[in-house]
Amino acid sequence: MKLSRKNGLRASAIGALVVSGALVLSACGSDNNTETPAKDGGTAKTSAASNIDCAGAKGKLLAAGSSAQRNAMDLWVKNFQAACEGVEINYQGIGSGGGITKFNQGQVAFAGSDSALKDEEVAESQKICTGGGKGVNLPMVGGPIAVAYKLDGVDNLILDASTIAKIFDNKITKWNDPAITKLNPGAKLPDSAIQAFHRSDESGTTQNLGKYLSTAAPADWKHDPKSKSWPAQGGQAANGSSGVATAVKDVEGSISYMELSYAEANKSSTVSIATGAAAPVAATTENASKAIAAAKVKGTGNDVALSLDYKTKADGAYPIVLVTYEIACDKGNKAETLPTLKAFLNYTVSEEGQKVLSDAGYAPLPAEIAAKVRAIVPTLS
Repeated sequence: MKLSRKNGLRASAIGALVVSGALVLSACGSDNNTETPAKDGGTAKTSAASNIDCAGAKGKLLAAGSSAQRNAMDLWVKNFQAACEGVEINYQGIGSGGGITKFNQGQVAFAGSDSALKDEEVAESQKICTGGGKGVNLPMVGGPIAVAYKLDGVDNLILDASTIAKIFDNKITKWNDPAITKLNPGAKLPDSAIQAFHRSDESGTTQNLGKYLSTAAPADWKHDPKSKSWPAQGGQAANGSSGVATAVKDVEGSISYMELSYAEANKSSTVSIATGAAAPVAATTENASKAIAAAKVKGTGNDVALSLDYKTKADGAYPIVLVTYEIACDKGNKAETLPTLKAFLNYTVSEEGQKVLSDAGYAPLPAEIAAKVRAIVPTLS
């Protein structure tokens, strides 16, 4: 498949280190279901079409957090509920900060976050994870943070870390600024104002963008890279990934950052990043996978927090990536929701669960990391 920078078309192949398989949605609503005894004495229903093991799952499971993974979560929930009768998974995409708050207040069984728990958040989790447990980071889905824009007549925009930093820091305010012109010779860049949008809510996507900019362009982005709240002055705010995506779709001259699937859903053009590689790198799942595959595990024990290389110059490696974690207690989860929690997470990290991601604009986990999470989820207690 020919890769085009316009609209960040999804790639058709995944790197050797990522979970392999056909990039199609697995059928889950089969009538041909088999029943086997569940460990808790109930009935574990397994869909013959999907091989989703419900493993005693029952009732309602509440979760909240990252809006970046919302489209992936919608797919997972649809498939899981189709296979597991009587189970309801209710995920609220309220942003990573809101999800962690709800988790640490005991309001949800797990939280989705685009950044790993801070030390103080782990300490707070020990109040609701009983029996000496604590919140752990379980990576579940990766993908590129697309820099999407709307600029009539400019379909293939190239930026580097420095120009992106200056745009979002309100230091480059016109589309025909010399820094942008230099990166895009021959492009018809207008003498018009840049309408930069950022997230109004606390967001792991904001934090990951900040980590990238502070690492790749430290002289131009001097804000706190750990902040989930937008740290710079100026610009316009919108709520959630869907909010900034809609703003870019509707406003000429706009630019913002969002998970790739939101840009694709709105048919928005996306920036290719000049990283120092042989060619600028487009925001695609394949290119994000190349960057995520180089991540290092920095967590210990059952915590699989990752360290990403935002300064990568590898050919075809898209540097602005995030990994969304599902955050749960390693010990001390609520007994009434534990079977459903484990069954659902077992599905999302399974080979089948990971296969659906590429069709939704996400990058499946690298095989080594996925295997580690698959070993941990069954041990949650």
